[in-house]
Amino acid sequence: MKIQEILKELNILETSLGGDDLVLAKVSRNDLAVVATKLVEKYKLPLSLLFGTDDRKDLAESEADHRAGKNSFGVHVIFSLDKENKWLKLSAEIPADDAQYPALTETIMASHWYERYLQDMFGIIPVGHPDLRRLVHHENIPENTHPLLKDFIWNTKLPKDNVPYPMNHVAGEGVFEIPVGPIHAGIIEPGHFRFNVAGERILTLEGKLFFTHKGVEKLMEGKTVSKALPFIERLSGDASASHALAYSEAVEKISSCKVSKRAQIIRMIITECERITMHVHDLANIGGMGTGYSFIAANGFRIKERMMRLSQEICGNRFWRGMIIPGGLSRDLSKEELDKILKISTEVWKEIDKIVAIALDSEGFLDRLQYTGELPKEAALAFGAVGLPARASMINRDVRRDHPYAAYGEFPICVITKKSQDVFARYRMRIKEIEQSIILLDTLVKNIKAGDVFKEVEIKDGFALGAVESWRGEILTALQIKDGVIERCFPRDPSFCNWALFGIMGPGNIVPDFPLINKSLNLSYSGNDM
Repeated sequence: MKIQEILKELNILETSLGGDDLVLAKVSRNDLAVVATKLVEKYKLPLSLLFGTDDRKDLAESEADHRAGKNSFGVHVIFSLDKENKWLKLSAEIPADDAQYPALTETIMASHWYERYLQDMFGIIPVGHPDLRRLVHHENIPENTHPLLKDFIWNTKLPKDNVPYPMNHVAGEGVFEIPVGPIHAGIIEPGHFRFNVAGERILTLEGKLFFTHKGVEKLMEGKTVSKALPFIERLSGDASASHALAYSEAVEKISSCKVSKRAQIIRMIITECERITMHVHDLANIGGMGTGYSFIAANGFRIKERMMRLSQEICGNRFWRGMIIPGGLSRDLSKEELDKILKISTEVWKEIDKIVAIALDSEGFLDRLQYTGELPKEAALAFGAVGLPARASMINRDVRRDHPYAAYGEFPICVITKKSQDVFARYRMRIKEIEQSIILLDTLVKNIKAGDVFKEVEIKDGFALGAVESWRGEILTALQIKDGVIERCFPRDPSFCNWALFGIMGPGNIVPDFPLINKSLNLSYSGNDM
């Protein structure tokens, strides 16, 4: 059923188009959860994003404006229309003097973190949410502090406030609690994990993150498109190119800027190289650091270094950063550079394929991966899992196919899924995805034509959604431009969707398996704590 037919069946008449790939619909705040639940349960539309906006007008404006509903917040829910290659944005106005609405989380689990984040940042209360502990600020700053309100100044100095943050506990004879982090032995960023165990068997596992929240959304407010780009590229260093592409796509949609075919293809090449780099890293990290099988760690990290040095040569840095900008590319790539990208990437694939073949021939190695950290398909769907972990649990979704961007419509990718839903499935997924990326790179390099790689963007006002399938999963960037500068930008890293999965994947395993499960997702603290 087409989305317009669905909306008509739901008696939603206030609709419009927000470009070629976006359908806009408005409902009342009391109907938001009801309509959203029907879209998810009856029509099987995945909830992909939920975010807020501060739409309040200056208090000096007329009382008539306030009565007309202009003194309000906005709650916006994005649903994916995979079959139509479109998105649905469902919006509701929330009165500023009564900032609450019926929570979606009561019926749609995928919205649980989004609504906690909404309350922290805007003070909008999702009534009926089962867990309204502060997601972002924990006990560190005063309560009732909401940084994304327009009248909150970005450089405000806040006092420390020791507000208790209750963790969940399990009581009983022989049950023990193990706190891990937030400071870890390695160089990873802070994250706290609380285990309740009986012996070594995990009963419950709860994560507590956002210790280094950077305030990127606030910092981008009022900035020009070009000045905001460095913040986007540094949300998560290992996905710099993918975040830059999602942001650039949103800018270009708003401004009706058509990027040249050559620039589109090179954008694909850059992001697929980023995918190869990080999948090789994960094969080494899961196989070596997660299991102690040091042979694959030593060789895998050596092989990954070849891709990082290739990035240094092509982009001037080791993170595939600086190439993708609104309007196309910061510079063209020569035939020699393109040929070198294909050559090095192909050699990397052949090397890592041999290494993992040796690892997968080890019964001890397989014993650690198989049946460890299982993520049932039903749980992945309920929690809104995205990317490789979702596909390893038989969820057949990939933005490159379902919402084609760059030139993926002309050069489609083969989407890989697995059904064993464990660490072993996620390991094998990475191997197959590298192989598919190499096949795609070969096609792109051999078919790319000469042409321009940049077109000046005439910045316009409006809203758009940029969507990119990064190596980690679906990146969505919701962007609103007003008066030529950024009014609201919410770049959602896939880590935000997948961190909560540990509560499902951990119990039933033993404590030493947790690092292995963790590495099989390889989520970003930085991309999450934006």
